[in-house]
Amino acid sequence: MKLRKFSIDDASLERSPGQEADIFVGNLVDERDGGPITIGYGRYAPHQSLAETMAVDDVMIILEGRVTVSTEAGAVVAGPGDIVHMPTGESVTIRTNEEGALTAYVTYPHWRPAHT
Repeated sequence: MKLRKFSIDDASLERSPGQEADIFVGNLVDERDGGPITIGYGRYAPHQSLAETMAVDDVMIILEGRVTVSTEAGAVVAGPGDIVHMPTGESVTIRTNEEGALTAYVTYPHWRPAHT
């Protein structure tokens, strides 16, 4: 792998796999690149909700807007500059408010093979 820099304009956003909500993701680095992690962007429309049991360790960096991430143990509200770690096996619900959100993510291992 070589040194690379990315922006949201580099991402080809598609609906999040298995979801009907207006949540779109775009991988920039994944299993096809030969590295151990997936890196990408996520765009959440306003008032969306995503419930999932994490198949991978996921680190989400909030770039714009706000998200609420809930588990059985409680909830956190995260805004621009905040980082949320969702470990493998954790059942989470990610919700946006009227702003929606733009996020960046890093997963280990790759999330796409974990969902197939």
